[in-house]
Amino acid sequence: MSVNQVSIFLENSKGRLAEVTRILAKEGIDLRALSLADTSDFGVLRIIVADPDRCLGVLKENGFVARTTEVVAVEVEDRPGGMSRVLDVLDEAGLNVEYMYAFVAKAREHAVVVCKIDERERAREVLKAKGIRTISAAELRGL
Repeated sequence: MSVNQVSIFLENSKGRLAEVTRILAKEGIDLRALSLADTSDFGVLRIIVADPDRCLGVLKENGFVARTTEVVAVEVEDRPGGMSRVLDVLDEAGLNVEYMYAFVAKAREHAVVVCKIDERERAREVLKAKGIRTISAAELRGL
């Protein structure tokens, strides 16, 4: 039950991020979630879209360096301590979260957190055992 995230490597220059979003909009690719991290020379834009393979193809056709990465989408109670509960479960299992970003979907009572975790399958099993739901790619498409 993995989710494929698209990571785009961008030069840290004026207009480059706008160019990506313009191309995706022109192709009718809707961003469900995104995260942008940067250094002085480059940035990494991580996005969740309904059709990551199509998105990857469009980006590469337009000269962008991009790839897909399997991540875990976790349903988190949208209340104080909701995120702490998830991270405590992962920490107790000795699992490392490399990075994460969150979003709140329309008409949902829970937030969704996208996590890059070193052992995805084990993380899903540990979370499930503690009653924490992970979200499939199909579910994310419907949000």
